[in-house]
Amino acid sequence: MSLYRAETRRLVKRRFTKLFTVGALLILAAVLAGVFLTNEKVGPDQVAQATARAQAEYKQSVAATEQIRAECESVQGTPRASEFPPNCEISAPSESDFNPEWYMPPTFGLKDNLPDMITTLAAVLALAAFVIGASFVGAEWSSGGMMNLLLWRPRRLQVLSTKLAALLVGATVLTVVVAAIWTVAFWGVAKTRGNTIGMTSGTWQSFGLMELRALVLVLAAGALGFGLASLGRHTAMALGVAIGVIVVFQFGVAAVLGIAHVKFPELFLAPFWVIAWMSKEYVAQDYDACNYDVRGACQPDTLTITWQMAGSALVVILVLVVGAAMWTMRKRDIT
Repeated sequence: MSLYRAETRRLVKRRFTKLFTVGALLILAAVLAGVFLTNEKVGPDQVAQATARAQAEYKQSVAATEQIRAECESVQGTPRASEFPPNCEISAPSESDFNPEWYMPPTFGLKDNLPDMITTLAAVLALAAFVIGASFVGAEWSSGGMMNLLLWRPRRLQVLSTKLAALLVGATVLTVVVAAIWTVAFWGVAKTRGNTIGMTSGTWQSFGLMELRALVLVLAAGALGFGLASLGRHTAMALGVAIGVIVVFQFGVAAVLGIAHVKFPELFLAPFWVIAWMSKEYVAQDYDACNYDVRGACQPDTLTITWQMAGSALVVILVLVVGAAMWTMRKRDIT
């Protein structure tokens, strides 16, 4: 049996892999069910109800305004007059202030809502890939299986790179299949509980590219977990680093940057780089530096994190972690 087939079989047969894969799928199924149950298709009846509600709210607001104005006029010349505007200048709301769209029930627009669902898919599968990748190689180190495997195939780099290849191929197959089902499922939700307005060929192409970026994120997470666990020769190494980065570093850094009033603190926080990667860009805003336009409105300073910047940072991190794992595999004593 070839080394690659042996590693693929080992990856697929592991209970840990099955557990986390099923867990990720259950989470995604719960999200899908929640979206389906909390949205409904909008038709003439819903439009009529929303319009009626907007009209009722408008009439109630007008009546309340007239009541306040009447009360204001009745207390003129008394101490209570100071509680109201001078000359009882209380403006009644206009009908345009009550847009019927604000009273419409939630509905799932595929064009507007599918990007968020793709990001959710990427986050769940990336987390699963990270943990599975870390456990896949970490368990081999901690159980002594890696030493036994090297007796059969003494080429260290080939063994480790084959394990990584098996992990990435498995993650690719899983992500592609689940993403296809995910897209079809939400197309069905839009047909039954929303709409597919604006779904042109260009829009589908944009969603396809976004799912491709989601695949890259999942593979990067799997490789990162694999590399960290290989460096520490234990699954806990990768999980410890992840917890440290998320809990200690990210929250700690966010608190310190907020206290120090650092401009564009998002540059130091990983979630915003992930958002930039998935959404093609993230615009950070600094409202402490207002540039007032001709209308006197505040125009904050902005800094855009592009998907190219986020991708470059991701590549650098992967090269450092996976490269270090390969280097230590070659140089350290395997005992």
